Amino acid sequence: MPDRFDTGMQVRRSVLGDAHVDRADAQATEFDRPFQDLITHAAWGTVWASDGISRRERSMLTLALLAAMGNWEEIPMHIRATARTGASPRDVLEAFQHVAIYCGVPKANHALKIAKQTYAEMHEEESR
Repeated sequence: MPDRFDTGMQVRRSVLGDAHVDRADAQATEFDRPFQDLITHAAWGTVWASDGISRRERSMLTLALLAAMGNWEEIPMHIRATARTGASPRDVLEAFQHVAIYCGVPKANHALKIAKQTYAEMHEEESR
């Protein structure tokens, strides 16, 4: 049975893509390597590896939570991940509508702006 770190790395690569994980790994230093190991083990090897809900649902929850907390920097990465998790733009819109009602319209509005920009970039990259 693989350990949580190995499982986390497999899930992380599956959700975020090899290029993203390779860039993050290449940028890690002695200072932040323990943090990278922590999120690989705990977030990806435990939470994202759970089969309790689908990756589509997990994407929607993650995006809603990021928007609700105002963690704008993480939203593009998780919008890009929807291409691998199966969460559609409609799913993302539904998640952000929940954010608007339960956490505030300005947060949802800003998250939608980021999502629109990221989807446009993804479309442009696909067109190349």
